[in-house]
Amino acid sequence: MKFRLWPDSLYGRLVLILVVGMFAGQLFTSTIWFETHDNRTLEIPARLFASRLADTVRLLRHAPDDATRDAIAAQLGDARYRLKWIAASEVVPPDADRDSERLAHRTVNDLLSGVIRRRLGEPVDLRLINVQLRDDQGRHRGILSLFDSRMPSGDFHVQLQITPERWLDVYANEGQAGMQFEPAPLVIDYLLRIYVVRFAAVFFLALFAVRFAVKPLRQLTRAADALGRNMYRPPLPETGPLEVRSAAQSFNSMQRQLTDSIAARTRFLTAVSHDLRSPLTRLRLRTEMLPDPAWRERLRGDLDEMEAMVSTTLDAVQGVEITETRRDIDIDSMLAGLADDAQEAGHDVRVEGGASRPLSGYPRNLKRCLQNLLDNAIRYGNTAAINVTDDGDTVRIAICDRGPGIADPAMLERVFEPYFRVSTSRGGANRGTGLGLTIARSVAAAHGGTLTLRNGAVEGLEAILVLPREV
Repeated sequence: MKFRLWPDSLYGRLVLILVVGMFAGQLFTSTIWFETHDNRTLEIPARLFASRLADTVRLLRHAPDDATRDAIAAQLGDARYRLKWIAASEVVPPDADRDSERLAHRTVNDLLSGVIRRRLGEPVDLRLINVQLRDDQGRHRGILSLFDSRMPSGDFHVQLQITPERWLDVYANEGQAGMQFEPAPLVIDYLLRIYVVRFAAVFFLALFAVRFAVKPLRQLTRAADALGRNMYRPPLPETGPLEVRSAAQSFNSMQRQLTDSIAARTRFLTAVSHDLRSPLTRLRLRTEMLPDPAWRERLRGDLDEMEAMVSTTLDAVQGVEITETRRDIDIDSMLAGLADDAQEAGHDVRVEGGASRPLSGYPRNLKRCLQNLLDNAIRYGNTAAINVTDDGDTVRIAICDRGPGIADPAMLERVFEPYFRVSTSRGGANRGTGLGLTIARSVAAAHGGTLTLRNGAVEGLEAILVLPREV
């Protein structure tokens, strides 16, 4: 089966849209999780740095003069805590660094300011210039360091006011006690619980939810398919969502219009058939009054053909209409009855095989179909062999004759057309009106089955009727 990225069914498309939509939403919300986790990872280093910075500010502000402050700053600094005095003109304005407007920076800035304010008892003018995570190898890799480093540390760059004239520029790297999990399990745990489990849950939920939602549409599809086989099937239930109810109402209205149209056509053909019988009867009486026997015989044949065409046309219209309820049919008994009738008329008809159990269908129409096929076999071969096989899913009925068959394979399909007859290939027989096979195939289609013809291996023609048990 060929894989399609975009499913062909509405069911598959809705499932795909729901799953992809939920997965895309999960990816978007993951950025919020990463941002929050990034802030939480920086919280301990930021609090440690803020405490150290508050002690530094306290010592420097209590120094008597600038020389003492310089000496204290030199003593407090080290490789991971670098202090440098800058003039007020070198201070970065609050809105100059766009990174300071990021959520993570604002959070860390508020944390540093809050800790220092609580430690000193007064606020400090502090500018957070930059803050970054550093992994175990000392690389700045942002949130990726959360996955491959047990002890990520924070790099801080701040500027804060010590005296009205002097500002302190501070670069610091502050670590933490370490995480309680390995990086690899962290990645597996996150991907498994957040993505795989949720994706699977959403996928199976979408399968059942969408299947329930599109159930009325599947019912509408089955009803439309069944309408072609039985115009008089029960109306579709007008339930479900508003759109489905509206579609069901339109479908039922269409069904009523079709049944009314076919009923009107049948009444019209019935009236025409009835009205034609009177002039045909008069013509037959006048034919009998002709003095020339040859002319009388020729006109009798024409009138017989006209009357047969009128009768069979009306029978064809009535025969393809399904006006009875579907019920179980004993195929074996029906075929046995048809064979007995043919044998009583002097024809050689035998039945072989049988069905394992009854078949659901329309008895009157199916009997008409089988009768037409049997009549054709008897007409062109004077014998008929009926073979029945049942594989559990379908019932196959093959009716064979010993006639000349149809020499041209292209004609095996054309004979199902109304009024089409192959007189030359069937031994010159010119009886019938060419509607029997048309009616038979229409009845087969009404049962969800097929009817085909093929020439026998040695002689004759074989009509194969295949009827499914489930339609």
